[in-house]
Amino acid sequence: MVRVETPLSYIAKRWTPSVTTARRAALSAVVMTVFIIVTGGAVRLTGSGLGCDTWPKCTDDSLFATPEQGLHGAIEFGNRMLTYVLSAAVGWAIIAARSLKPRRRGLTRLAWSQFWLVMGNAVIGGITVWAGLNPWSVAGHFLLANCLLTVAVLTWVRIGEGDGPRRPRAPKPVRTLSWAIVATSVVLIVLGTTVTGSGKHAGDSSDVPRMPWDWSAAAHVHAVAAWVVCALAIAMWLALRIVDAPADTRARSRDLLIVLVAQGTIGYVQYFSDVPEILVGLHMLGSGLMWIAVLRLLLSLRERPVAGATVPAPASGRQPEHTPVA
Repeated sequence: MVRVETPLSYIAKRWTPSVTTARRAALSAVVMTVFIIVTGGAVRLTGSGLGCDTWPKCTDDSLFATPEQGLHGAIEFGNRMLTYVLSAAVGWAIIAARSLKPRRRGLTRLAWSQFWLVMGNAVIGGITVWAGLNPWSVAGHFLLANCLLTVAVLTWVRIGEGDGPRRPRAPKPVRTLSWAIVATSVVLIVLGTTVTGSGKHAGDSSDVPRMPWDWSAAAHVHAVAAWVVCALAIAMWLALRIVDAPADTRARSRDLLIVLVAQGTIGYVQYFSDVPEILVGLHMLGSGLMWIAVLRLLLSLRERPVAGATVPAPASGRQPEHTPVA
C-alpha cells in the first residue's frame, strides 16, 4: 500500500525546528488568541457588532464592508479578517509541533485541536450575527475563545516538556488547591459573561436583547467570585513557601497575584465610573492574562521529563530544584 504524503509530512521530513522555535510558534497562537478576544470586545464596545449585518458575507451582496456601512462596518469586518491572522499563527504552531523530532503525536493532536476550535468559534460568531447579538450566543462565543486559549497555552507549555510520565513537584494538598483555583476561575469567567450580557454595552445601537437580570446584582456576584479566587491565590502563595516549592512555581503564584490585583482594581474602577469602554476592554485583556496565569501555575506543579531521562534522588527529604517547564 502506497502511503500518500501530506503537506505537513512533507515539511516535517525536510525541517526540524528547535524547541525554542516551536515554543515561539505556539506562543504566537497564545498571543493572537488574547488579541482577538480583546478586539472582539472592541467590536461590541464600539457598537459595531452588527456592522456587517450577515455572515459569512458582510452584506447580502458583498463579501467586504462597503462605504455605506461606515466605521462600524470597517471595525466588524476588520475583526473578521483577524481570524485569518489567528489561523496563520495556529497553522505555524501545528507545523512546528508536527516537525519536532522525534515525532510527538499527542502534541500534534493538541496543536490541531486549536484549528477546530477556531473554525467552531467562527461559526458561533456567524450565528451571533444572525441572532442579532443574542447575549447567550455572545457569551458562548467568548467562552469558546477561552477554550482556544486553554489549548494554546497547553500546547505552548507541552512543547517545552517531554512525553514521560507526569511527576508532581508539590504535595497533593497544594496540587488540589491549584485545581480549586482553576475551578473557581472558570466560575469567575462564566459569571463575567452574565455581567456583560446584562450590561450597557450591547454591541449595537439597535434594540439588542439582554440577559434577564439586574446588571448591578450580576456584578456583585461576579465580585464575590473574584474575592474567592484571590483568597485561594493568596493561600497558594503561602503554601508554596511553606513546602519550599521550586522557584519557578513560586514565581507563577506571584504572577497570578499581580494579575488578580490589577484585574480587581480595573473591575472596581469601571463599576464605579459607569463602565467606560476603555476600562471594559482592559478588563477583558486582564481576563485572558488571568486565565493564562492560572493555567501556568497549575502546569508548573508537575513536570513531564523526556522519556528515559532519569533524575537523581535527593540526598535529603527536601524536594530538589527543577528546571522551569513553563
